[in-house]
Amino acid sequence: MIGHGELACDATSPVQVAAMAGELDGPLDVLVNAAGGLPVPAAETPPLEALAQEWLSSVSANVLTAVLTTAAVRDRLAEGGAIVSIGSIGAERRGGSYGAAKAALAAWNASLAAELGPRDITCNVISSGYVTGTNFFGEGMTEERHRRLVEETLLKRPGTPDDIAETIFFLASAGARHITGQTIHVNGGAFTTR
Repeated sequence: MIGHGELACDATSPVQVAAMAGELDGPLDVLVNAAGGLPVPAAETPPLEALAQEWLSSVSANVLTAVLTTAAVRDRLAEGGAIVSIGSIGAERRGGSYGAAKAALAAWNASLAAELGPRDITCNVISSGYVTGTNFFGEGMTEERHRRLVEETLLKRPGTPDDIAETIFFLASAGARHITGQTIHVNGGAFTTR
């Protein structure tokens, strides 16, 4: 939100999301659902409880945040606006609970696009691949893993935050007004579609 400062909240909390939405003034032209991340490892608990905690963590962080935020600001979205949600290449391959949650985000996006289409609001997902310059992998990024992820791409380079930001900018622009309900793969060709 240019000119409005930052509003922070726990996007998994309906109460906090509602309070955040109440602080907004005027219509919203663009909503970017960018909350998410890998599941939080469960503390020492029995295996099934740990598994349940992992899956709940993944769904809460990667789907529920987008669903609650979008619902809270839905009436403020301007006609001709855009919603962009950040997905992951993990939805396409070996993603475990995280990948399944990002796949659910894409399925939800398709429904959302159908609901908001009559208001001329577009809804798309950016399915990002490996992006450097973020804390996504935390301590889990090694030189070998970096090399392997870059080698998977057709461009032989990692993605950058600018690659994602420019795609968001495009999806929110007049040039993308007839693109909705889609998952746009921004991964340097690490995952390709027909």
